[in-house]
Amino acid sequence: MTEISLPESLRDVEPVRSVRTPAQLDYEFTAGDATTRFLTGITQKKIIGQRATNESRVYVPPRGADPELGAATPIEVEVSQVGTVVSFCVVNLAFYGSVMEIPYTSALILLDGADLAVMHLIQEIPADEVRIGMRVEAVWRDDEDIEPTLESIKWFRPTGEPDDPNVRIPGEIRGTGLGSWVDGVAPTELVVRNPRTGEGGTSEFGGEG
Repeated sequence: MTEISLPESLRDVEPVRSVRTPAQLDYEFTAGDATTRFLTGITQKKIIGQRATNESRVYVPPRGADPELGAATPIEVEVSQVGTVVSFCVVNLAFYGSVMEIPYTSALILLDGADLAVMHLIQEIPADEVRIGMRVEAVWRDDEDIEPTLESIKWFRPTGEPDDPNVRIPGEIRGTGLGSWVDGVAPTELVVRNPRTGEGGTSEFGGEG
């Protein structure tokens, strides 16, 4: 093994050459102003976002600034506890520390009134029935178990509403149609702008033609 050269201040410290897993890292997190307000809302069973202006996007969870405008987000907005699945992943492998029964679904959920999706669990429905466009609602812990953590929401479950046929990637004006496709026809880049390349799409919705 190649000898490791340490700076003078670490010469008497035994170098770490390997780590035996499972490993555990303990750390403390100090919430800033925006996160504190968000977590305080969670303790009241409210989901609080923030925006920079009355016309700008609502960020949930808020980070204190709008990355597009480069401006602070002092305006608080309580968003709905109901939203739409915009993406999801079915987990089929257990991992260390997991208490979830396999398989389970983790999804990006765009809450009504928000412009940034949150990631959370989907339960009370078989994993193979979860789909993009599905409408879901938050399920909270009992009042006595509520803490300033997003885990105070146990999971999201289907509302029973019809699927949203105009699911959109957060931040996009035009829906992707990836939920229940309108008339059963999948969208193409002639209609929907590719969010990664910026190509395609109609001019009406920010595309090329």
